[in-house]
Amino acid sequence: MRRIIATLDVGSNSIKLVVGEIYKNKLNILAALEVPSRGIKKGYVVNPESTIEALKELFDKAYDMIGIKVSKVIVNVPAFNTECFMAEGKTTITSENKVIKSSDIVSCMQACVYNQIASNKELVSVIPTFFNVNGETTKNPLNMIGENLLVKSVIVTIPKKNVSGIVYCLQKIGIETIDITISALGDYYEYKIKDYNKQVGAIVNIGDATTTVSIINRGVLTKCEVLEIGGSNIDNDLAYVYKLTKGDAKTIKEKLALAHDRLAQPNEYMIFTDKTGSDVKINQYNASEIVKSRIEEILNLAKKQINLLTKKEISYIILTGGLTEITDFELVLEEIFGPKAEVKRVYEIGVRDNKYSTAVGMIKYYNSRLKLRNKDFSIFNLEEQEELSGLTKKTNLSDNSLLGKLFGYFFDN
Repeated sequence: MRRIIATLDVGSNSIKLVVGEIYKNKLNILAALEVPSRGIKKGYVVNPESTIEALKELFDKAYDMIGIKVSKVIVNVPAFNTECFMAEGKTTITSENKVIKSSDIVSCMQACVYNQIASNKELVSVIPTFFNVNGETTKNPLNMIGENLLVKSVIVTIPKKNVSGIVYCLQKIGIETIDITISALGDYYEYKIKDYNKQVGAIVNIGDATTTVSIINRGVLTKCEVLEIGGSNIDNDLAYVYKLTKGDAKTIKEKLALAHDRLAQPNEYMIFTDKTGSDVKINQYNASEIVKSRIEEILNLAKKQINLLTKKEISYIILTGGLTEITDFELVLEEIFGPKAEVKRVYEIGVRDNKYSTAVGMIKYYNSRLKLRNKDFSIFNLEEQEELSGLTKKTNLSDNSLLGKLFGYFFDN
């Protein structure tokens, strides 16, 4: 079976859908689309009717692009009030030859989360830190021989309200939510390299309305905090100073201003009509000063939050999100964070923009979960896969889980 996965990143500025196929451990992008967000505020659904319209438009575009309906997605949800905590699970190997199978790993992970999820919380992820077989630690115990299997994991949960709105809207248009995740996991898996498994690092994703700061300890998410500031604050600044509409202010940010005024040119300008009806000439240097000031504030707040979240020595700091695409962003970043911080880039063909980092990384993250379970998965059935090639029982033991994923998504697809 071809491993084809679709992810949905619901943001305040746009809703992005990415469909990708994992083949020989390489990700190939089949489709990447976005539509302006409607009915969304800071990742939450505040107007279901408007959100449903936007989602329908997005999935219709996907159908027009690939010729097959996308009906199953992994969804990025708001990370507000994320909780990460350690848990331990153990299971006895019952097979005659004592060879550990994927079903044994499933049972061990089940034991790890049993009775651990509060009634008002939704499970996001179970991230194994290590397994233990006969006193020997390993990252993947599949096919090892032992009497017992133990796992220590980090369990990640969020409030149910972070999930319920978008799941409802997707259900209304016939789309199944097969998993949820948060931007920190997607971003990490998009940019991870082998060295990160031995280091402590931070990931900062600057979105339109929020900035998410996450701590990754040896490849495991341990802390996550959301700051209510982002790229739209720059739009507000420009609109206020020049008495422009938000749309014109956004145009200045994206097409005229630089992130730093060091290389900005006073003779580069654009002319707009302000709210009083007068023409206003805006040069690149002055606009860049305004943009730089707000980016400095965002980065300083992120830096402070990193220091609050961990006292461990940070080996790397990754900056991502659509705002990092502004020219000369690295100049401001270096002034605030120094050489440890860098803007990572999304290099997959078809999604070469950091606004897609979460959606693309979510595919890689979910694929890693499938590999651990020794499972294949595709959003398309075999007939649809054949059609696509021509073009280029879930177990629910927890009624409390909105997605039935407490013992479902991770363990029983």
